[in-house]
Amino acid sequence: MADEKAPTRNAFGEPWPDFNDGLTYTDIVPPTSTTAGFNGSGMDRVGSVLLYSRLPWKEPYAPYLLEVLYEDDDMVAINKPSGLQVLPGGLFQQRTVLTQLRWLAEKSSALRFSGIAAAQESHPVPVHRLGRGTSGILLCAKTKLARARLAAYFADGTAVVRENRISDVELGTTRRISKIYRALATGIIDEDEVVVKQAIGMMRYPGVANGLYVASSSGKPAFSKVRVLERDVQGNCTLVQVVSSIYHMRSVSLVEIQSGRPHQIRIHLSFLGHPLLGDPLYGIDGQPKVAESGCGDDSFAPDGGYQRPTKPVPGDCGYHLHAHHLVLSHPTKNESNKEACYATPLQSPPSTCQYATTSSSMAKWCIIQAVHQVIEITAPLPTMLRAQNETE
Repeated sequence: MADEKAPTRNAFGEPWPDFNDGLTYTDIVPPTSTTAGFNGSGMDRVGSVLLYSRLPWKEPYAPYLLEVLYEDDDMVAINKPSGLQVLPGGLFQQRTVLTQLRWLAEKSSALRFSGIAAAQESHPVPVHRLGRGTSGILLCAKTKLARARLAAYFADGTAVVRENRISDVELGTTRRISKIYRALATGIIDEDEVVVKQAIGMMRYPGVANGLYVASSSGKPAFSKVRVLERDVQGNCTLVQVVSSIYHMRSVSLVEIQSGRPHQIRIHLSFLGHPLLGDPLYGIDGQPKVAESGCGDDSFAPDGGYQRPTKPVPGDCGYHLHAHHLVLSHPTKNESNKEACYATPLQSPPSTCQYATTSSSMAKWCIIQAVHQVIEITAPLPTMLRAQNETE
């Protein structure tokens, strides 16, 4: 495996140790438990505390360097490389973005994080996820307030689609974040723009404990708008752009509305018959390439952990998907300026008025003018996802 690229001035990351710290967690025997105890001893009585331990193991390869694209006192945006998982799960309990953020915060106060002391706050926390094989912008919160507001930004789009309000221009819905993805799809997409309104649900699948997300008529509503940027007839692939949410404020026009279901872009392009180039999991119609479903191999590895799944799983890499551009309203640095105006009760309030209070002779309205700090962040495009007229 090739070594990591030399760190840039705005990059951080510590090489992974050969073995992780193992895995230890506790559980409590529930009242409904009918087990007979370990070796029939009857020791696992209701309310007993069970301690599970797995010996340290060598996790699969994962990159470790993270580039800082933007940072202030409330948040940091990093450029996540393909192959690095965001949060612990499955075989990757240590080799994650969250671990690198934690290690950075644990360093001495003399270490500076893009000019800000690492110990100033607890370590930044990702507020959304990117698939392990997906690269690009990952937004992390550094304060509890920023975390709550940024999480609400991402949740808004899914709520809009869930309520079947695909066009909210008339409703005046305000969204505070927009994220643009680049992707390389197989085959030639004839239309310049395609709208996909295909629900996404779950199915039983070997190696995925909670089920696999797939195109399903009984699933939750999902909306994607795909724009073709370039067609490569010789290579039989299409470079596309997908806007992941909407942005609607006075200074920025409305772009799109889209939900944020897990693996949505991969599933919707697959549903169109154009799965991502190199995607090991999704074939056509938004379904996995491996048709059979059911329980996976529950045998254990020599160190006590589960064996690696024998069939493709969502965390497998190989596809080309990149979170390229992000625009958002700053989560904490937006202000509202109030200005009072008066008129007789027979007059209508100005269009900018938000509410009105009345007295016997005069009506008083309060004009609220919101001052938004808009942040734009761009992650450099991988070579495979650049159009012919684009340079590094």
